[in-house]
Amino acid sequence: MPVYRLRDDRRSNSIGSRKGGWVVVTITPKTLDEALEFRSKERMIPFAGGTDLMVRRRSWSGTSPHFEYPVLFIGKLPELKKIAVAAEDNILAIGAGVSLTELLEHPEVPEILKQAIRVMASPAIRNLATLGGNICNSSPAADTLPPLTVLSATLVLQNTASRREVPVVEFIKGPGHNDLKTDELLTAIHIPVVKNNFYFYKKVGTRKADALSKVSFAGLAQTSDEIITEIKIAIGAVAPRVVSSVEAEAFLKGKPISDLPKLLPELKQMYEEYIRPIDDQRSSAAYRKEVSFRLMEHFITQLK
Repeated sequence: MPVYRLRDDRRSNSIGSRKGGWVVVTITPKTLDEALEFRSKERMIPFAGGTDLMVRRRSWSGTSPHFEYPVLFIGKLPELKKIAVAAEDNILAIGAGVSLTELLEHPEVPEILKQAIRVMASPAIRNLATLGGNICNSSPAADTLPPLTVLSATLVLQNTASRREVPVVEFIKGPGHNDLKTDELLTAIHIPVVKNNFYFYKKVGTRKADALSKVSFAGLAQTSDEIITEIKIAIGAVAPRVVSSVEAEAFLKGKPISDLPKLLPELKQMYEEYIRPIDDQRSSAAYRKEVSFRLMEHFITQLK
């Protein structure tokens, strides 16, 4: 049964066009359970901060955004606004509705993720934009995805009947496409709390901040007695999904830090097949590939 026939329906209007523009149907649940119940009964568009969604739904400049399905407002749900460390399993749990500004202000949020947030938008946008929204928008240039990938983040996806966890690296299927089912909501992002000896993040855009990425690079490493014990590399905006390689990371583990510079040619060769950038209005494919390898070299040579 469509939700507009339910007694507790809180639609603002019926969907469709009328003189003066489109009518947008909105539903504002009070709890996460209620949101999942609405989501289970009819296809809806989850809406938290709306900073990406509003841009994507504009058909052309100067027009109101057009939504082909009812809009489900979830940005104020208290269950999605929490940040907490679960001591028993040493996991940082971030609600999908937590804003980017709130992440910057929280002491437990990893610095590499904060670095990405500081350069990804203006303060006004960061006040509205949510971590869950940036993930679910699933852009190849999404600034939080490379840091979340190297942090081994997993995503909590829920519907009325079940809950599942999916690694962020497996969640994104391609530009604008992901593994979220039509009856599910992304409710939380889980990040293992691990002490890393070294982290590196760099975004290359047309400006120092508040610009779409041409390339973004995130790297984390743990060392012991000048030996690599753990290393993660993720590169954004150079392929349909964030580029990472389990094979390349395994190749570097156990290597002395002093040997890394001479291993760079082989490492770059491993990433060659995965880095498949495009030419667009922001940059050329050749430039993106060259910058990716330069950032990789900088990360590797800075390890200590």
